[in-house]
Amino acid sequence: MSEKVRLTCPMGRKRAELGGGALLLPVGAAAAGLAGPWGLADAGAWRWAVVALGAAALLAGLLLLVDGIRLQVPVLEVEDGEFRYIRGRYIVRIPFADVGSYYVLPGRTRSLGLCDVTGRPRQFPSVQGRRASRPYLPLTGLTSPAKVEEFMRTAGIPPRDRSLTSGR
Repeated sequence: MSEKVRLTCPMGRKRAELGGGALLLPVGAAAAGLAGPWGLADAGAWRWAVVALGAAALLAGLLLLVDGIRLQVPVLEVEDGEFRYIRGRYIVRIPFADVGSYYVLPGRTRSLGLCDVTGRPRQFPSVQGRRASRPYLPLTGLTSPAKVEEFMRTAGIPPRDRSLTSGR
């Protein structure tokens, strides 16, 4: 296979954190600025409560933006006889000839399992850098199994046959 086939997983959490952070930053800045020492004369204790809440909203918005920017979106690629899974600095490269079949694990966060040509699940090192290995590659919760199946069909990788009557 010489052409490039690519699937970028949608990242709803990344969008939510970026949107929430972008909303909280101006709200917090406005609340802290309007009620601060330069605004709302003689508001008493309420003024400092509003300043504290504005500062907390400002800090929360900043933390959400930073965390949203740091989140990595998983990407599946097949190009030049190689299957690749990329998530930030974590990259899995498998020769295309060594991929026999695939399966999609259901759940809140979808995962992609790959099998070798004999049908045994492949083991992958953990994405978070832990020492444990896993038989799947994590995708995102918004990734549709139908999109993954279409990507694998386009790449030429068959689904895993789990029937008891296969081969007859």
